[in-house]
Amino acid sequence: MRIDQARAHRPAFEGIADPQLLAVSKTFPAQDVLELAQSGQRDFGENYVQEGVDKILACHLARPDLQLRWHFIGPLQSNKTRAVAEHFDWVHSIDRLKIAERLNAQRPPERAALQCCIQVNISGEASKSGVAINEVASLALAMLELENLSLRGLMAIPQASDDPIEQARNFAALRDCLVDCNRLLGARHSMDHLSMGMSGDLEAAVAQGASWLRVGTAIFGRRDL
Repeated sequence: MRIDQARAHRPAFEGIADPQLLAVSKTFPAQDVLELAQSGQRDFGENYVQEGVDKILACHLARPDLQLRWHFIGPLQSNKTRAVAEHFDWVHSIDRLKIAERLNAQRPPERAALQCCIQVNISGEASKSGVAINEVASLALAMLELENLSLRGLMAIPQASDDPIEQARNFAALRDCLVDCNRLLGARHSMDHLSMGMSGDLEAAVAQGASWLRVGTAIFGRRDL
């Protein structure tokens, strides 16, 4: 598989987790998730809250023994945080403190801390969600005070490009941001995940330290528009 080949040539990045596949199952039915889970895949990503919750419940009802891990990777509005806090294991798209505070307050006490990534707008596009690189550290520091959240890393969706050099530059910028932020946090905390890379650029992402590879099309096929 492409990820295995990319992993074999990945340099060692101190403190960053090894690459893992996050199968993006948005718009695909629960049955497709269960079929992939039969081969050992456990981490699945969803972009839309209600679709994701419905799928989580359907998969758990059908196969509670699988213990799937669900990642929310889409834009998150304030009125949707409760459903995410109650049903998901990870959130990759926190881009403001208000969202983090709501997730923290709404996380059920019987559930483990919600694993979180800060979304970073590394290309500075007005149309993209995410905090600016120079605002990451302040958000990270604030999130460390939220006991029901566990800050694990950074996420980015770079500007689309077929140029390998441009891809590498964008992914390296997110890695450098994580390293700089960890240096600032010091002994208090260390983030270990970079959520970056999709079907079209996963090799470049792995080469620059990606740990979560958000892959959908290469696994499930093209989505109906």
